Amino acid sequence: MDKEKVIERIREVGLVAVVRAENEEKAIRITEACIEGGVAAIELTFTVPFAHNVIESLAKRYSGGEIIVGAGTVLDSETARIAILSGSEFVVSPMFSKEVVKLCNRYRTAVMPGVVTPKEAVEALEAGADILKVFPGDLFGPNIIKALKGPLPQGLFMPTGGVDKNNVGEWIKAGAVAVGAGGSLTAGAKTGEYDKIVSTAKEFLANINKAREELKK
Repeated sequence: MDKEKVIERIREVGLVAVVRAENEEKAIRITEACIEGGVAAIELTFTVPFAHNVIESLAKRYSGGEIIVGAGTVLDSETARIAILSGSEFVVSPMFSKEVVKLCNRYRTAVMPGVVTPKEAVEALEAGADILKVFPGDLFGPNIIKALKGPLPQGLFMPTGGVDKNNVGEWIKAGAVAVGAGGSLTAGAKTGEYDKIVSTAKEFLANINKAREELKK
């Protein structure tokens, strides 16, 4: 999928599922539950053993564009390249790495580096970042989005960490174009209750849409 379409799809749905798991099988089961719940963007983290194999499998399975498969916890350009060659349509980092952003732009792959200060945000934008991942969001709360968008209204911000189905509306109203959710979305996997992931995903999306509608008033 074209880079601009990937970014637009993420903004449209507003939710990126951050998938972490102990093995490939569990990662795929979590992903399937997220998809059933309506999540269109899956961030498969490189903390998952053989993450590139899972990404490749998902990319092939959903080659029709049903979902967008991306890579998370990408710490260096070498990992970013492996992710992209495995089929990742977007790359997410917990911090800003100029080398990672440069490589992703070389391959025209959407890139979302982690930032938490105006200086990091500006440097990431200057390097060519597409969406700025505000991480860890739970240290600051939704007000950090408002604070960053004051001097940087052109920035597209996506908080990760501390975002759950109950407060996601606050993040959206603060100016987030999308949110990333990990444990607050996929907690059901710990007890094998994948149906809880499905229902939680639906609640997340409903609250995102509700907040967006309220912003229009």
